[in-house]
Amino acid sequence: MAELCILQLFTLHMEDKGLKLEDCISLRPLQPRDLDRDSILFEQIKDLNQRKMATLKLMRAIRVSEFGGPSVLKLCTDVPVPKPAQKQVLIQVHACGVNPVETYIRAGAYSRKPRLPYTPGSDVSGVVVEVGEGVDLFKAGDRVFTTGSETGGYAEYSVASEDTVHRLPDSLDFTQGAAIGIPYFTAYRALFQKAHAKAGETVLVHGASGGVGIAACQMARAFGMKVLGTAGTPEGIEQVLKNGAHQAFNHRQKGYIDKIKIVGSRGTIEINPRDTMLKELSIIGVALFSSTREEKTECAAALFAGMDAGWLKPVVGPQYTIDKAAEAHENIINSPGATGKMVLIM
Repeated sequence: MAELCILQLFTLHMEDKGLKLEDCISLRPLQPRDLDRDSILFEQIKDLNQRKMATLKLMRAIRVSEFGGPSVLKLCTDVPVPKPAQKQVLIQVHACGVNPVETYIRAGAYSRKPRLPYTPGSDVSGVVVEVGEGVDLFKAGDRVFTTGSETGGYAEYSVASEDTVHRLPDSLDFTQGAAIGIPYFTAYRALFQKAHAKAGETVLVHGASGGVGIAACQMARAFGMKVLGTAGTPEGIEQVLKNGAHQAFNHRQKGYIDKIKIVGSRGTIEINPRDTMLKELSIIGVALFSSTREEKTECAAALFAGMDAGWLKPVVGPQYTIDKAAEAHENIINSPGATGKMVLIM
């Protein structure tokens, strides 16, 4: 009751000065400039703030306070560990996938912009430490991976909605778990929910040595398609062939496209948009965020079948510690020849 009275008095005191309570009681220590030096409330409020800080469990996390280049990814060591709400799960993060789309969001170049400040990352893998009210499918100690995060994955702890959390089989380690989310769900959505690919058809996967590309090659081969893939390095070519492609081409090699016979060996194609109407052709964009709950459920079922059958084997590429997140963002865009899925480890 005493603390409540102090806070009420303090609120009135600061409103007189045109300030809000949250401007003064925060996760940082109070400074003398926050209040008049002669205020009788200063030491009392400072003590309350210190006790508040002492009861909070803090973690390391990457925070973005402004849109821009990789340098805006800042490692903070005093971020409060989030609490799971109803139907949410708190995960101790062991690894988090790094996806190109996260660099577009960070730069402010993506159509969906998060509210600042925020923590990037969605493809978390780790161990459940706490569940919110109404969670029935998971308990503390479960090994899991996610296809989404409410609080961001570039952190030591992350909260995810129960319907985006999936059990991680013992056959896969945490770095592999962090390589499943966006890559495999995107590949499945592109191949089957959008392109309606079928056994016996031919699929060309351009840039097939990265996370999504390897997922698409494994999946297409498992479903009976002829798989062609491209990569930019000899190592990438080797990975593409190891992961389902019948043939692979170096897309940095001059004239490589001459080796790929397109539509009766006619070479490259110039597309007249009017012809797409006449022939009912489709140029399809894929946005995983647009998936319905039913589509996500269908995809998850197919991927778990792939884990059981053994064809779903995430290939982990470069690994970075959380303090190297900016370097990871730089390299995922500018380093030639991606090989495997890039992940952050905590």
